[in-house]
Amino acid sequence: MLPIARVTTENGIDVSNHSDQSGNRDSAKATSASRSTRALGIPLTRPRRTTAVWASFAAAMTAVTGLLLLGDDGAPASYAAVSPTLISHQGTDRTSSIEPREAEADRTRWRAIVIHHSGAPAGDASSIERVQLSQGLTGLGYHFILGNGQGLGDGMVHVGYRWNRQLPGAHVAARVDDAPGVARTSFGTADAEMFNRQSIGICAVGNGNRRPFTDRQMRELVSLVRSLQEEFGIPASAVRLHSDLSGIESPGKHFPAAEFESQLRR
Repeated sequence: MLPIARVTTENGIDVSNHSDQSGNRDSAKATSASRSTRALGIPLTRPRRTTAVWASFAAAMTAVTGLLLLGDDGAPASYAAVSPTLISHQGTDRTSSIEPREAEADRTRWRAIVIHHSGAPAGDASSIERVQLSQGLTGLGYHFILGNGQGLGDGMVHVGYRWNRQLPGAHVAARVDDAPGVARTSFGTADAEMFNRQSIGICAVGNGNRRPFTDRQMRELVSLVRSLQEEFGIPASAVRLHSDLSGIESPGKHFPAAEFESQLRR
């Protein structure tokens, strides 16, 4: 029950220290409405990377085995935007900043929000998307990416093509095998498929298991999430951390979950 806000448009993915994407493949199938309701519980300019950063990024993306990323069937291939759009909620209308650019907002689809971390200290939508493409996804699996100043501006939000086209995400993993760092859970494939189809995926650049997120990231995260809640009628109880669902340590132990949740309930 929990976590984002400034905005962009380009392409990216989820990487976790025991993370959100590794070894993941897309294979979504429809889930029954009754199961969906029950599981949801609802009554750019890119700096050059150093070898060390790229190594840690690659390690984070391949750390978890036995996980399946779902929800990508039928999604058209995407290509990184040449000139990504950066939007700040400061001095702008929040509703217009999250308005999809290539389709009408689907007010019947979005019933939850899931917060992730990238699992790497630096990155942007393009670098995240490249890894996801190498894993078999058709493009960036998240709807929004929130920068930390190392690759994507601190507190800036990248708006992914899945949001602009109102497409299902590919960001929630189901445990299909025991894997190091992954807690035993009853959250299954059908549950993950349902969340990918009906939840908004937000990824904060950084590794929440190693260090806290920036103050600006957290302020903008709260702002973004509140805007999405207001626009789509999503209650605070339906704002979840990835770790709430699949046992993956994302967005990590340094994510201020209690404080974040309290701000959503004010």
